[in-house]
Amino acid sequence: MLSKNVEVFMGCDKGPRFASTMLFGAPFDSTTSYRPGTRFGSAAIRHESYGIESYSPYQDKDLEDANVIDLGDLELCFGDVNKALDRIEERTRHVLHASKRPFMLGGEHLVTLGAFRAVAAMYPDVHIIHFDAHADLRDDYLGAKLSHACVLRRCWELVGDGRIHQFGIRSGDREEFSWGRTHVSTRRFDFEGLEETLKELEGKPVYFTVDLDVMDPSIFPGTGTPEPGGVTFDALRQAVTLVCSRAKVVGCDVNELSPHYDQSGVSTIVACKIVREMLLALQP
Repeated sequence: MLSKNVEVFMGCDKGPRFASTMLFGAPFDSTTSYRPGTRFGSAAIRHESYGIESYSPYQDKDLEDANVIDLGDLELCFGDVNKALDRIEERTRHVLHASKRPFMLGGEHLVTLGAFRAVAAMYPDVHIIHFDAHADLRDDYLGAKLSHACVLRRCWELVGDGRIHQFGIRSGDREEFSWGRTHVSTRRFDFEGLEETLKELEGKPVYFTVDLDVMDPSIFPGTGTPEPGGVTFDALRQAVTLVCSRAKVVGCDVNELSPHYDQSGVSTIVACKIVREMLLALQP
């Protein structure tokens, strides 16, 4: 009888007993508002991770020494958004109840809501650090409350004012920016003020969500909603390393890779390196 070919993110094959971080994929893109395809992101990141080294010269750390296990992709219902979010919430809750840190690979950005529901239930005082090109603060998108364009608005409903800290934002409609001024902290275009935010949040639980389209599409074209004017890879690498090493990160995700929009494969490798740097910076 043939054995299953189980592929994991490079080096993330520690036993669950020894892992401090549990990686899992949420291949879902049913509410994508422009170009679909992020459902293939988590599998692509996992597969192409073997094209980079497990060792990071930036941090002098190696994934071979990291306490991480990859649980693989969830099987999600594409025809029912609520069922998909419930499944993500369930997996995240199981990881948290095992005293581990959940690290989710999307998928579209709405998957964050499923994971964050579980995190907010366990950590009622949690804050969100959000890297993105888009504010994602719409109350609805074409009448739908559950959309990747509304995900941070739905998260705000769980925690209230002053708990969401956005960086890199350069796109959104007028109402989003107007509403956001009184409810969330938004730093436009780059990561200015990140150090100060981390000082303010010292010791407080943080959920960290990274939408990869925060990068400029000249670096990261493989995404469904590319937005010119983004940050460089190195700026993002430094910022995610700073957050993961300094904040009390109780859960995190990386999302919005649509690998087939970049036939060169560079976008996927960029995503792999960001995930590697985050996983390594999370290690004690």
